[in-house]
Amino acid sequence: MTAAPPRPLARGWLLAACVPVLLVLGMAASVPPAPQAPADFPQPATASTPGTAGMAGMAGMAGMSHPADASQALARGLAAEQDGYRLNAVTCSMPAGQPTAFQFIVTGPDGRPVTDFAVHQTRKLHFYAIRSDLTGFQHLHPEMADDGTWTADLAALAPGAWRLYADFIPDTGAHATELVLSRTVTVSGESAPVPLPAPSDSTTVDGYTVTLNARPMAGAHRLTAVISQDGRPVTDLQPYLDSYAHLSAFHEGDQALAHLHPADPVNGDHGGPTLTFQALFAEPGNWRVHLQFRTAGQLHTAELTLHVG
Repeated sequence: MTAAPPRPLARGWLLAACVPVLLVLGMAASVPPAPQAPADFPQPATASTPGTAGMAGMAGMAGMSHPADASQALARGLAAEQDGYRLNAVTCSMPAGQPTAFQFIVTGPDGRPVTDFAVHQTRKLHFYAIRSDLTGFQHLHPEMADDGTWTADLAALAPGAWRLYADFIPDTGAHATELVLSRTVTVSGESAPVPLPAPSDSTTVDGYTVTLNARPMAGAHRLTAVISQDGRPVTDLQPYLDSYAHLSAFHEGDQALAHLHPADPVNGDHGGPTLTFQALFAEPGNWRVHLQFRTAGQLHTAELTLHVG
């Protein structure tokens, strides 16, 4: 299903179909008030550390824990709007079981669509989708039309509440700041939550074994990933988004997003077997980790649960 093209924008614009989402997220010109959430949306944990490379979703719901400081919440991407930039969705509901072209627009402090974006990790915008139980991960790089409308071609989504993230840098000059904004959408149908797999330091995907070594504490710590195949170290990783891997992690309970890239220098198709990250997991608890890497032109996504104390 492809949504109809959006009408011209004005300050505070949002299509009538998404007015409920506007109320859910409680967007305002500055700090968002306490929003409401779908009934099956998980409870968020209290934010603790600002500046996470990502966001936490739906914190501040009525009757649930709140970040102690509203500016901290904005810094961690707890709203659909930050610094005057807003993520506007063309629709707030989608069908289950079929690919969907999800359309959205980013408006700037002047209320007009933003069309100038800096290239960030080889792309102008990174788009993530995750269901409330941390299943169904998708990482896309949508296309933007001349009028500022982005279209993310999502693979079929399972029924339930989903959070969709846009990660970008407005091209405003040398001091432009990376922003991560998000919205929730509802996918129609009966939703059956999937339990989060137990924490583990190793997983296998496409014949590759990925082992994480991390200090299991919140805050900035070194994290290493070792990739092997049939017991032999892998040394032919190819560049992906200007590095040898991309790590996305979602926090159980509030869907906080952390995305990391290894610090290892890129030298052609000779990456691995060890990748080193400066990991910043602001909150304790379980994080669902998705490590993406490329070999022989194929992108692999390894998934495991990491417990942070």
